[in-house]
Amino acid sequence: MDNVLIRKATPADQLTIRAMVRAARLNPINLRWPNFVVADDGGHVVGAGQLRPYGDGSRELASLAVIPIYQRLGIGGRIVRQLLADQRGPIYLMCEHTLEGYYERFGFRAIEGRALPKTMARMHRMGNLLMSVGSWLSRQELRISAMRWEGDKPSP
Repeated sequence: MDNVLIRKATPADQLTIRAMVRAARLNPINLRWPNFVVADDGGHVVGAGQLRPYGDGSRELASLAVIPIYQRLGIGGRIVRQLLADQRGPIYLMCEHTLEGYYERFGFRAIEGRALPKTMARMHRMGNLLMSVGSWLSRQELRISAMRWEGDKPSP
């Protein structure tokens, strides 16, 4: 997908970003276009991700979404690499535990939820409480993992 351009989001992308994040069932809080980069295929946004800032100065890699027909083509990885380019750690993320391996290839490492900054730790606890109910109902393990990136350069 060499024709897909990874670029900074613009005000015109805001509604598409919100729709993509909601369709992917991701946390819809604090979706401000200036924090995002998007994957653009000929004027159509097909993926997005952000570095969500918090009041305490911490940052979270968040809202990574790629529309289904563009998934598994490396677009999500390109978005992550663009977001991490020229950054200094730490940068945190929270994801479904089955995605830990995906983020490890970019230099993220699993951490205990209590090692997250205060605001994120609270969201992590609440999310896992909700996931425990979902686990009980679905009879599958559902859990949110916490991860941290310390500035390691992502793999190519």
